[in-house]
Amino acid sequence: MEIKTVLLDALAIERALKRISHEIIENNKGVNNIVLLGIARGGVPVCEKLAENIFNIEKVKVPVGKLDISLYRDDISEFGEAKVNGSEIEFSLKDKDVVLCDDVLFTGRTARAGIEAIIKLGRPRTIQLAVLIDRGHRELPIRADYVGKNVPTSHGEIVRVSFEDKENKAVILYGEK
Repeated sequence: MEIKTVLLDALAIERALKRISHEIIENNKGVNNIVLLGIARGGVPVCEKLAENIFNIEKVKVPVGKLDISLYRDDISEFGEAKVNGSEIEFSLKDKDVVLCDDVLFTGRTARAGIEAIIKLGRPRTIQLAVLIDRGHRELPIRADYVGKNVPTSHGEIVRVSFEDKENKAVILYGEK
């Protein structure tokens, strides 16, 4: 598909994630009780970059995990069986301040599935949501606590974030989903 608009280039992504890292530290009065969970695929690189930034700022390695939400999605029946890759979380979530990370917030259904998966794993003190792009069009009462950029989009546009090389970027693509 053809790129319609570049929303964020590599430098803008870096700046947004640094700002979010500072906001996480400030809002939680440090990082002593923080754990970061990236929603499998798009949220994992966001999570890893936030952890790296927090380490550079606070000199503390916060626990980082990957959250597979496949079994908690409400659209499994639309796509056949869920492909489960498994979560990778090697620490307790009990009484922790969990920052759930994703690349794009759209309808809120992925975030809802993430919240449900977290609660099944333990009872955190808080669950906060950090996203690189918030594009609107919510179908559920979900909002992000930390947002890199709010981007009004049409419902049919596709927003993709790429962390695959030095040309990291967030783009709007032409075409329908």
